[in-house]
Amino acid sequence: MRAFFGRMNPTLRGLLIVALIALVVVVLQLETTLSVISALLSIAFILAITFFVYLVWRERRAEIAAWSLRARVTFYGAALLIVTDIGVRWWKGSPGLQLLAFIGVIVICAVAMWRVWRDQHRYGI
Repeated sequence: MRAFFGRMNPTLRGLLIVALIALVVVVLQLETTLSVISALLSIAFILAITFFVYLVWRERRAEIAAWSLRARVTFYGAALLIVTDIGVRWWKGSPGLQLLAFIGVIVICAVAMWRVWRDQHRYGI
């Protein structure tokens, strides 16, 4: 049996494993357990992203503190708006055109942060 699975196409083997897991979930009626695990994983994912952003900020905070007040307010304001936008999307959801607005806010804030970062790192003549 081991040789059979060893020679099997890896994609097919993976699909069979996923189908087996889905069958176990359906037979044992574990849908509510999966929804709880999904919620916990999404919270853990948000916390991991938050921790990563904090580490990056902590590494660069002295450099950002040397920027002008306008650049700092724009940079931190855009970051706060992204965090708020993601929080509202996670809490309330965003059906239809609200999803387009969600993506638009993130893109506009990211462009604003990138422009401030670029302007503060431009060493002109």
